[in-house]
Order: sequence, then structure tokens, then C-alpha cells
Amino acid sequence: MKKYANQTFDEERALYGEKDILVENCRFDGPADGESAFKEGQNITVKNTYFNLRYPFWHDEKLVIKNCEITSNCQAAFWYSQNIRINDTRMHGIRALRECSNVEITGSDIVSSEFGWSVSGVTMKDSSAESEYFMLRSEKLRFENVRLKGKYAFQYISDSIFENCNFDTEDAFWHAKNVIVRNSVIKGACLAWYCRNVTFENCTITGTQPLCYCRGLKLVNCRMIDADLCFERSEVDATIIGSVISIKNPLSGTIYVDGVQEIIMNDPAGRGIITTQQTKS
Repeated sequence: MKKYANQTFDEERALYGEKDILVENCRFDGPADGESAFKEGQNITVKNTYFNLRYPFWHDEKLVIKNCEITSNCQAAFWYSQNIRINDTRMHGIRALRECSNVEITGSDIVSSEFGWSVSGVTMKDSSAESEYFMLRSEKLRFENVRLKGKYAFQYISDSIFENCNFDTEDAFWHAKNVIVRNSVIKGACLAWYCRNVTFENCTITGTQPLCYCRGLKLVNCRMIDADLCFERSEVDATIIGSVISIKNPLSGTIYVDGVQEIIMNDPAGRGIITTQQTKS
């Protein structure tokens, strides 16, 4: 494996088309302001390296990125690439992951708007993210112990599993399909509208107007805080620990809840059954 160490690169396509290389303790920065440093490369390992130039990894195959820094000036860091492993890395460039597949991210910090659009097979563990439209139109996501802050996360995703996560993001999971969220905290208004076959297990959900216009929705032993106008026109089966502010016109299914301050059933199509702790006894 060819090695580049302790060098600075700022020219256009500095390592274009390189294969089987190790890059260590380098900097991609400088007055030439060159783009696309690693475009069309294969089997590339990068360690302890600083990126401050645009579009470094495009159309690459088999990347390993360890303990690197990608600054906010480094736009669109990973596009059209596959088989990527990112460990202990700061990714602060906008649009940092798009149309990639088979990606593993661990121990990393992400500050990147429009991160993870149209990706497939992304595993993320023990990481944090701050983003808008995080993971838009992506599939086969597997997240564990991920903290997220932002807006409009996980819209139009499919076939994904999230465990032990903490998400502070309004309008999350809109139009999501075939998704399971377990042992997680989800905070934000208007959660998961228009979703299909989504299940929340042992979760804490906070925010107004959650889970409306859903089909095949399930809640298992979840808590709902500051939740009003829940489940409007949804097909839902739910077991809720504690009380909610109000439930409005669920289309079908059964909602078991310890208590509800107000039940609104003013839509003839709303035929869902709401059973409180008092009525069960």
C-alpha cells in the first residue's frame, strides 16, 4: 500500500484515481483551493487528516476514515461512493453524505445540513448529529445510541431500525415506511405524519399533534408528554403509559392509555376505540 504522510495538498484532484493508498497526518487545504482530492479512487485509508476543501470523496469504492476533521468549508464530502467506514471523525461540512451505500459511522460528530440524502445501508453508532432534513429519502438505516438535534429528520425513509437514540427534531419520520424505533426519546412537534407500518416500542414521545394520518401504526408501552390532538385520522394500535392531553378522531384500532384529558370524536370516519385505565377496570 502506497503511503502519503505529513503532506499538504491544495491542488485540483490531488490524488485523483489513486488505489490502495494510506494517507496519514496530512492536510487538504491551501491557496490553490483545489476540489475533488480523492475522486474515482479505490481502497483508501485516511487517518488523522484535516479536510478544508470541497468535494473530497466522490465516486470512490472502499474508504476507511479514522480520526479526521472535515470542516464547514468542506462541502459535499462523500457523494456517489460505497463501502465506507468512518470512525471518530468530525464531519462539519454541508451535504456531507449523499447517494452512498454500505456506510458505517461510529464515534463521530456531525454538523451538516442535508446530511445523508438518498443513502442505503447506513449504520450509525455512538455518534451525535446536528442537521436539517437528516437522512432524507434513505433506506436500511440502523442507528444505535445516536443523539440528533435539528428539523425534518428521517422523512421518506424506509426499512430502518433505531435503538437507544435521542432525537430532538420536529416533523420527524414524515412518510416513513417499515420503521421500528425502540427504547428511544423523540422530541418535536408533528411526529411521523403520513407514515406507514411504523412501530414505537418503549419510547418517550414529546410534542404537539403527534402521529396523524398514519397507517399500520403501533405504540408499545410508550409515554407521551405534552401530546395533544394525537392520532388524527390514523389507523393505530397503542398502549400508552401515563396520560395524554387529547386524542382526536383515530380512524381505527384500539388505544389503551392510562388517562386522557379530552377525547375529540367529531368525524364520522373516526371509529378507533379509546380505552382508559378506568374503563378497563
